[in-house]
Amino acid sequence: MKAAQIDRFGEPDVLRINEVDRPAPGEGEVLVLVEASSVNGHDVIVRAGGLKMVSGRKFPIGTGLDFAGVVVATGLGAEGYRAGDRVWGTVHPRQRHVTGAAAEYVTVPMDRIAPAPAGISPSDAASLVVAGATALIALRDSTHLASGERVLVRGAAGGVGTAAVQLAHAMGGHVTALARDRHAAALGDLGADRVLGYDATPEQTGSFDVIVDAVGSDLECYRRRLTKNGRMVTVGLSATALAAIGLSTIHGSRRIRTFSANPDTALLRGLAAQVASGALRPVVNDVFPLADIAAAHQAFSRGGVLGKHVIAVAA
Repeated sequence: MKAAQIDRFGEPDVLRINEVDRPAPGEGEVLVLVEASSVNGHDVIVRAGGLKMVSGRKFPIGTGLDFAGVVVATGLGAEGYRAGDRVWGTVHPRQRHVTGAAAEYVTVPMDRIAPAPAGISPSDAASLVVAGATALIALRDSTHLASGERVLVRGAAGGVGTAAVQLAHAMGGHVTALARDRHAAALGDLGADRVLGYDATPEQTGSFDVIVDAVGSDLECYRRRLTKNGRMVTVGLSATALAAIGLSTIHGSRRIRTFSANPDTALLRGLAAQVASGALRPVVNDVFPLADIAAAHQAFSRGGVLGKHVIAVAA
C-alpha cells in the first residue's frame, strides 16, 4: 500500500509517498481502508522534529492522526464492527507510527473508532475528527461553558476555531471570534455574534467568561480579559504558552488550562451526535490528493485560510 512517511525531520519536502506492507489487524483491532485524513498541528510539529520524545528518531515515521474510511477486516475480539462499516477515528497521538492515518490502510484499536456521521463525505468527516473533538473537549469538559456566557475564540478561522465557534453557539454562548476580516461573514454564518480582526488588541475585545485559544501567544494579556470566574483553555502550545500556563497556576484564580485531544469511541459518538443535530458542520478549505501531502503541509504552515486542509486517500 501507499503511505506518507518522512525519512528525516525538516520542511514539508521531507514527506514521501512510499510503498509499504499492508498491516493486518491484531487482537481487538480493525483494519480500515482510509478514504480521507487531514493535516493537524501535531503532524506538522512531528515532521519538523518538535516531538522527538513522542515520535522517536528511528525512521521512517508516518504522518496523519485522523481518518474516515471503511472497515475491511477485524481482528480477534473486535466485536461490533464488520467489513463495510463506515467509521472515523484517530491513531494514538503519543505513540510512534511507522505509518499514520495518511496511508491507504490503517490498523487501530476498536476503542479509537466510531460510526462515521451519516450524510457527509469522507473528506468532510475527516476534517472534523481532531478539530471537532478538540473544540468539544475545550468547551464541554475543560471550561464547562454554560448558556448565556460570553466566549472568545482566538484563531477562529482554523479547524479548531471554526468548530469552537459552532459548538459554543449551539451551547448558548455569546460568541466573539478573532480572525481575518475576510472571514467575518463566514464566521457569522457559523454562529459568531461578533467578529473582530485578528490584529485587535486584547483591550479592544471586552471581557469573557470563557476563552478558547488556538494561537498560543499573548496568553497572559488575554487572561486579564477573563471575568472573576472566567476560564481559559489553549491548544496552541509553544514555549511561551507553557510558561503562561505555569504562571497561571501560581498567580490568581483564573487558570489557563490545556490538554491533548485523544478521542475515544464515546467522544467520537458524541461528536457525531453534534453533526447529526446540525450543531456542527465541516469547514473544508481544500482537498489534496495523498501524492500532494507536502503541498498540504505547506498550505497549513502559511495559514490565513478558513477551515481544514484535507488529504483524499482512497479514490
